[in-house]
Amino acid sequence: MSVGIAVAADPSVTRGAGGSHTVVNPATGRAIGEVPLADAAETDAAIARANEAFPAWKAVAPGERARLLRAFAAAVDAHIEELAQLEVANSGHTVGNARWEAGNVRDVLNYYSASPERMMGKQIPVPGGVDITFREPLGVVGVIVPWNFPMPIAGWGFGPALAAGNTVVLKPAELTPLTALRIAELAREAGLPESVFIVIPGKGSVVGQRFVDNPTVRKVCFTGSTEVGKQIMAGCARQVKPVTLELGGKNATIVFADTDLDKAAASAPYAVFDNAGQDCCARSRVLVQRSVYDEFLDKFAAAVRGVKVLDPASADAEMGPLISAGHRDSVARYLDGVEIATTGTAPDGADFAGGFWMPPSVVLPRSVTDAVWREEVFGPVVAMMPFEDEAEAIAMANDTEYGLSGSIFTSDVGRALRVARGVQSGNLSVNSHSSVRYWTPFGGYKQSGLGRELGPNATDAFTEEKNVFIATD
Repeated sequence: MSVGIAVAADPSVTRGAGGSHTVVNPATGRAIGEVPLADAAETDAAIARANEAFPAWKAVAPGERARLLRAFAAAVDAHIEELAQLEVANSGHTVGNARWEAGNVRDVLNYYSASPERMMGKQIPVPGGVDITFREPLGVVGVIVPWNFPMPIAGWGFGPALAAGNTVVLKPAELTPLTALRIAELAREAGLPESVFIVIPGKGSVVGQRFVDNPTVRKVCFTGSTEVGKQIMAGCARQVKPVTLELGGKNATIVFADTDLDKAAASAPYAVFDNAGQDCCARSRVLVQRSVYDEFLDKFAAAVRGVKVLDPASADAEMGPLISAGHRDSVARYLDGVEIATTGTAPDGADFAGGFWMPPSVVLPRSVTDAVWREEVFGPVVAMMPFEDEAEAIAMANDTEYGLSGSIFTSDVGRALRVARGVQSGNLSVNSHSSVRYWTPFGGYKQSGLGRELGPNATDAFTEEKNVFIATD
């Protein structure tokens, strides 16, 4: 695969003074190219260029900004397959998932292309005059993207930020920069003005830290670990700089005895093993009502053994490799000393011998204090325990520092609503595992994050609200 695109979208910004990173295909462990990394000075130069571009971009008429975003979406749409193949090679995503992910970038851009012409303020009744409000863009927004979903999470940041009239400097994860770099090129090809949207690869400790420390950056959007998110939040607090944080998750699927067990068991593996469990929304805990626990475990184990862990380029693949050898070793530690109920398969041919593969596993913790039950594994490991009744199910689901997503399986509508209201989580599904739609809000409770992405109000998070009083007396 050619990686000739692995240069900054604005080549005057990144010359690789911060060194370079070898891009590796996680399915094979083989190098596929080199990407230059920015140093602090190059990062500040990118931020300065985005700041210079901001006044003109802010002044673009709403209808014209909307047209440019639609053109950007069309450019992405014309390159769906190219972007998908890049993601398969760079991230190990299954090709079906990668096509959806590229399409999600297109859809987010189209959705928020309607926003510039709908960023309306209010007229508030006051004595002695007229009071009106305006939504005004912040300026330069720094977006820090993780390696697990490089395309969608990038789009969730830059789509509404650009629509609101901000300029964006985006740092992809060091491990997975290729699709972000190509998408930035597509933005320029679609007609977005120079330096309105810049992608700058680099280390988080360098580029990401400059987003936090440089006062020209007016907001930081970060998706990643809770530990790093806390550091970013603390750093931004020194400048009272707003942040949106989408962090970790330790999510639960709750299965009641009155549900369709076959349906629940068949779908539950894909709620955790999609993207090899490298998903903050992964339902890595399964709580099952005790009266059907053994029956469900048998059905669930059979479904797990049926998950197709294959070459991610295969159209039949349902799960691919982990992102790196180090991450695979980190996940494997959670299997030490725990009872493993069942294990699926993984490729073992010569072509994949150097890849970062791990079969999906179902484990049975001894107690709720076990690390595999409490910590975010971020891999293809799911833990299962029984509960007695509604109250215990809610208490067990809430017994975590996280609160991002979850699923509830029951045929009782009243129970579904009671449990959904009781579980402390930002995104819940009933009799399904869907969590993220670009037209509905997404975000977490507790240490799963701060703020909301997506949905009809996402652009508000990239604006300041200004109030103006006009005296008429």
